[in-house]
Amino acid sequence: MRGFLTRWLLEILPGVFIGSPSACVRDVLWDEVRQYSGQGRALLAHITNNEQGFTFCTHKHAWHPVDHEGLTLIRRPNDRASSSSVTPPQSGWSKAAKRRRFGKR
Repeated sequence: MRGFLTRWLLEILPGVFIGSPSACVRDVLWDEVRQYSGQGRALLAHITNNEQGFTFCTHKHAWHPVDHEGLTLIRRPNDRASSSSVTPPQSGWSKAAKRRRFGKR
């Protein structure tokens, strides 16, 4: 898929492509990305004629674009429910903080 995308876009980081193709080419590229992404996920941000000047499309991504009074915002999943099984941090001074405050002993 990388070689296919680099025909029209620049790869600025591994897996991160930028460019300004026409809307028709962008739609064809997005269809190909969705078809060949496999278990991967994809996010497309492109310019459009709205208040923000851009919009998002996602594929198998945990973050979803949501329209909020004309603005497109990204809704992230709530990680706090899964973090309840993690033990809370210990209270008090760490060994490093004690050494900084009281000197090495």
